[in-house]
Amino acid sequence: MRTESHTQLIEQSLDTLWRPFTQHALGQKPMVIVEGHGYTVVDSEGNEYLDAMAGLWCVNVGYGQEQLIAAGARQLRTLPYSPATRPAPPSLELALRLAEVLPGDLNHIQFLNSGSEAVETALKVARQYARQQFPGQNRYKIIARYRGYHGWSGGALGATGQTARKAAFEPLAPGYIHVRPPDLFQLFGGMTPQQASDQLLRELEEVIEFEGPETIAAFIGEPIIGGGGVIVPPEDYWPRVRDLLRQHGILLIFDEVITGFGRTGKMFGAEQWNVVPDIMTMAKGISSAYIPLAATAVTDAVFDAFKGAPGENKQFNQVSTYGGHPVACAVGLANLAVIQEQGLVENAARMGERLLGGLRELIAEHPLAGDARGKGLICGVELVKPGTREPLEPGKVNQVMAAAQQRGVLLGKNSSTVPRLETVLTIAPPLIIDQPGIDRLIDALDAALGAVEGRA
Repeated sequence: MRTESHTQLIEQSLDTLWRPFTQHALGQKPMVIVEGHGYTVVDSEGNEYLDAMAGLWCVNVGYGQEQLIAAGARQLRTLPYSPATRPAPPSLELALRLAEVLPGDLNHIQFLNSGSEAVETALKVARQYARQQFPGQNRYKIIARYRGYHGWSGGALGATGQTARKAAFEPLAPGYIHVRPPDLFQLFGGMTPQQASDQLLRELEEVIEFEGPETIAAFIGEPIIGGGGVIVPPEDYWPRVRDLLRQHGILLIFDEVITGFGRTGKMFGAEQWNVVPDIMTMAKGISSAYIPLAATAVTDAVFDAFKGAPGENKQFNQVSTYGGHPVACAVGLANLAVIQEQGLVENAARMGERLLGGLRELIAEHPLAGDARGKGLICGVELVKPGTREPLEPGKVNQVMAAAQQRGVLLGKNSSTVPRLETVLTIAPPLIIDQPGIDRLIDALDAALGAVEGRA
């Protein structure tokens, strides 16, 4: 509900709070969210919206889950803090619970505070692992993909393949190589998924050969590229990448910051392709953003490479003040319980089928909608100039989003990535969404597209 205090607060803080992706010279007032319930949020004007982005891909269990709130409050009263060198029971228990649900033998977990930190940790683990397992080689390079996003910190940004997010900070740390993403709509139009997969594997094999496998530590990728445009790979892509990397002793890092904890209709995106990475990063859905929490998990083989005599200095020398925070881990435990008890992974699969089916119907009806893709409750709609695959003008993309907002639905888009390709509407609602919510979302997007096309 709008109050005078909200209005005054917004006016006073316009430039005091330095907001992300915001040109403050324009003096635009932000939308201020004051309440959240289920899969909806309320702004300071009293308007209610279906949150079709779950915050930033992260409020997986929805707003107002009392189990999470109570768990955090109990732990605050019992023990508000202890460092990971003297772990509190919730961090021990959450590590055990994650090892039970993670695929394969990803049995060893470090806790951190954000997806960027989880990726930094994964990259450091990969490089130290390579030095200790291949002492006569110089394996330090990381292969990543254009359009992928891995975080805002130095190493994670080096792996990121989005020019708009990194150009102002370059030169970044050396050692990152980028290959093309499995973008079947823009890059491989006219090819079958199999042909595209063949081409991508040829390119990756060439890069490994040209760089020298003895110089490469790891390949990092999101199972489904999220913020870069919801890019879903061909079905055989990840198994073939896994096999190729294994042939050369190169580690596979899955960045599951977005795709983890039910988002794709499986607990982890890796399960969609029955692939077990050597290292996996997690954040967002690990606590459904009720409190900052992230994790990096490794397999038994990677973990064992860090064992040795005390004087060898083979241990992983990293500490995070707030990593494994007992309150965050208590919330993480409650979050995992809610996901399992309420069947949210299964609901994401069911509602995802309905969502993607509805989006594909819009493709047939609207000339501005060129492609719809996704798995579970992570979907994208690529907007185009009618009758082409040419990206739609940015102004019209924003008009579609504004028209949906006017109809009570908050959509996302792949912003500040590759400027010409920032035309994908991103859709990732809380996993608790139901059939009426999906239908409301589709109806709002249908009407928004029609309005911008001049048909409504």
